[in-house]
Amino acid sequence: MGNKTEIAVFGGGCFWCTEAVFQRVRGVISAVSGYAGGTTKNPNYSQVSNGTTGHAEVTKIEYDPNEVAYRDLLEIFFAIHNPTTPNRQGNDIGPQYRSMILYTDHNQKQEAEKIIQELNDNKIYPDPVVTEIKPLADFYSAEDYHQNYYNQNPGQGYCQAVINPKLAKFKQKFTSLLKQDSII
Repeated sequence: MGNKTEIAVFGGGCFWCTEAVFQRVRGVISAVSGYAGGTTKNPNYSQVSNGTTGHAEVTKIEYDPNEVAYRDLLEIFFAIHNPTTPNRQGNDIGPQYRSMILYTDHNQKQEAEKIIQELNDNKIYPDPVVTEIKPLADFYSAEDYHQNYYNQNPGQGYCQAVINPKLAKFKQKFTSLLKQDSII
């Protein structure tokens, strides 16, 4: 029997970006793009994109806590997106792009609250962090064409313009957490 894995769920704008970064983190077993935080059951991309379901684009991360700490995942999450803009990441605008952490237990909730307090106290960003913290209820996997998007479409314009800079930032700041076999 292998190590017990844990789940982290983050919304930081477009899920293609978040998925691409976390796929390259040592200790991450899987990163799945999906929808969470809303009220519509089994939403699809079209429904979530119109901003009326309450869901955000999120990434569900299965990881080995013996390889990477939840705190490390939070630090990466806050480094690769702007947690101070409500319902927006760059040109992606709407509630589906809000910054959010969906916790699976009380320890994750406490750790998320603690890091946000530290970011605000240390004025890491010019504006206060607006990341929503709420318990994970339902997670719905996004359609197949959204999964592993960057790896399958690295030459696509959005990947070049938006995801590549996030990957470069991750690699520069978190070299020690980069998977050995990862190509950026």
